[in-house]
Amino acid sequence: MSIVLVVVETADGQVRSSSLPGVQAGRELAEKAGAELHLLVLGAAVAEAAQSLAATGYGAKVVHTIEHPELAPATAEAWADAVLGAVQQIGATAVGGTATSTFRDVLPRVAARLDAPLAAEVTAIAGPRTFQREMAAGRAIATLELEGNVLCFTARASDFPHPAASGHTPATVQALAAPEVKRRGVEVVKLEQTRSTRPALTEADTIVSGGRGMREGKNFELLAELTDLLGGALGASRAATDAGMVPSDLQVGQTGKVVAPKLYIAVGISGAIQHLAGMKGSKTIVAINKDPDAPIFQIADYGLVAKWEDTVPRLIELLRARKAG
Repeated sequence: MSIVLVVVETADGQVRSSSLPGVQAGRELAEKAGAELHLLVLGAAVAEAAQSLAATGYGAKVVHTIEHPELAPATAEAWADAVLGAVQQIGATAVGGTATSTFRDVLPRVAARLDAPLAAEVTAIAGPRTFQREMAAGRAIATLELEGNVLCFTARASDFPHPAASGHTPATVQALAAPEVKRRGVEVVKLEQTRSTRPALTEADTIVSGGRGMREGKNFELLAELTDLLGGALGASRAATDAGMVPSDLQVGQTGKVVAPKLYIAVGISGAIQHLAGMKGSKTIVAINKDPDAPIFQIADYGLVAKWEDTVPRLIELLRARKAG
């Protein structure tokens, strides 16, 4: 039987929830292809994460592990070696994962070395060899049919839900022999991590984003207060990050982070196509903008034509009163 192999990323020894949409995409592909779903966890010590995945199942038959000191911290060069080794050892007929910043860099290298086709940032699984993806920032949908012995894909996180527990027999954990892993001259000098009590942008159920209309970075403090009251994550448009109002790791959009929270509040964001491509999959979109013709209102579920200076403080006041009551 053919095998669909999905790479699952970890952080601090735990499965990263942001990588689970790729599992759902792989599960759908396996069902359409009549194949087995297998998972792969890479790192220096991944036993705990592998056991967690195996217990939940997600419909996978086997959770494979490859442990090697060169796999943590992750580099595209070393991970490509490991993924390629796993594909060859188990005879996978398809390999993929979530289109995270890491995996976007890893899988094209694997595809090139396998001389295999790659469908990147897919939004739907249409058949055993057929994928759909957006083009021109979502203005068109392309249907791709891949040909080859091994198919490669990355799944856009905003278009696939987290997989439900399968309810089947737990998967088995199998350690694969570590292939020759090389960083090819790449040296990880230092890791600088942003520590925050807020959830990560790609994992938050609620996101409050500000745009050029916020005018200066200090005004984002008000959005941060609203964000914390809602228990969400703070985001921004590219215009706001390019202007230096907030750090670039808060950018939501086609060239930033692609998100699909339950609630997305856009404040002072006009709605350029680049930004819409990164958040239009949100379940409920609320827009606050003083320009009634702002494109953001075309996709918003709720729109308020008003100045943020008048509305955001009032929202904060109401939320505080509700929490106090």
